[in-house]
Amino acid sequence: MDAQHTAPVPPPGCPAHNSGGRVPLHGPGFAADPQAYYAYMRHYGPTAPVELAPGVEATLVTDYSTALQLLQDSGSFRKDARRWRDLDEGRISPDNPAVPVLAYRPNCMFSDGPEHLRLRQAVTDSMARVDARKLSHSTAQVSNYLISQFGSRGSADLLADYAKQLPLFVFNELFGCPADIGDRVLFGATGMFDGVNAERAIEVLFGAVGELVALKRARPGDDVTSWLMQHQAKLTDEEMVHQLALLLVAGNEPLRNLIGNTLHRLLTHDAYAHKGGLIDEAIDDTLWENPPMQNLAAHYPAADMEFAGQKLRAGDLVLVSFAAANTGPALTAARQAGSNRAHLAWSAGPHACPSKEPARQITVTAIENLLNRLPDVELAVPEDSLVWRPGPFNRGLATLPVRFTAVGPRPGTAAAPQTEAPGPSETGGRRERSGMWSQFLTWLTK
Repeated sequence: MDAQHTAPVPPPGCPAHNSGGRVPLHGPGFAADPQAYYAYMRHYGPTAPVELAPGVEATLVTDYSTALQLLQDSGSFRKDARRWRDLDEGRISPDNPAVPVLAYRPNCMFSDGPEHLRLRQAVTDSMARVDARKLSHSTAQVSNYLISQFGSRGSADLLADYAKQLPLFVFNELFGCPADIGDRVLFGATGMFDGVNAERAIEVLFGAVGELVALKRARPGDDVTSWLMQHQAKLTDEEMVHQLALLLVAGNEPLRNLIGNTLHRLLTHDAYAHKGGLIDEAIDDTLWENPPMQNLAAHYPAADMEFAGQKLRAGDLVLVSFAAANTGPALTAARQAGSNRAHLAWSAGPHACPSKEPARQITVTAIENLLNRLPDVELAVPEDSLVWRPGPFNRGLATLPVRFTAVGPRPGTAAAPQTEAPGPSETGGRRERSGMWSQFLTWLTK
């Protein structure tokens, strides 16, 4: 009887028996309640066998201390995805939905050793030159522009209308994108994650970033692209394109989800009823309990080994569950007694996020400005009707419908034109002042 009560119970709808005993991290069941899956996985020990997408097997680290051990051991575990044995030996199709996130690219995320240090230092040094006051000012301008597009309606979807767009707008400013290039960066980066015509989106994005590199070679400016180009690492044009694409795309998805998940927390937890002074606390709580990237940090054992009681072969895919590690039962007391920022949401070790301070600053400014402009904003639907986007890697809502007292444009500014992003047929040419970034630049000059 006691054994029956203590045996682990798979979460509702978990078809682990259909995945070779592996816990599937894809499908609506996992998206709806990932913590139930993590609780079930803990009975395996510090790691668990999972399936990221049909046919993509991995070992997931769910324990905090074990995750730290892996993230800090660059001798035993490598980041170069060309080591991924299942993909290299043809057991995974190149068009599998998990491949675009995990496949090798020549950037600092997928490099090791001296090459990683060289590329990483160029990124870290360039991002360190971002002026905090200018970043806050730029974020507030973008925030005001986006609010001006929906403020008069008295309702909005804070994902599609705000959190999804704001990071890319701010990044366009940071990286010095002119109008036409910025329009195509927005289109490409958004399309990659939305999964609509993803191949075309990738083509548009890399074409636009390539043009940005050529432009800054000829006419450098006071922006991250130019600083990266001028760095002593002497990046080639190909290396420039891949570092910029990584920063633009890999930076956007976590930031979009962090803004959205924090707004969700503020709107659904009574403890944040007087929101203004608690934004920092809400961000930290979100990073602990609902991090924007819940499972990532792909690593590959350099040799056959035993790790956390499991036998791993060289080239096995091993991921870290930031969400499971952050919420483990043993961590509750330690979190209360220690630092509220000791979570793993930004990863750790040599590949920890190089832009966590700018990301946090953008999030704080974006949320503060929104709540100042729309002080009575509230959820427009029951909380349990909200839908989370499926997928093993990210954690973000599909929509966040809200209502509020309608507001007009800020004094001294004009309302933004009601426009849509350029479609696929528009992104190949040079249609000035046609897309979202172009419209923002026009609005700034009014």
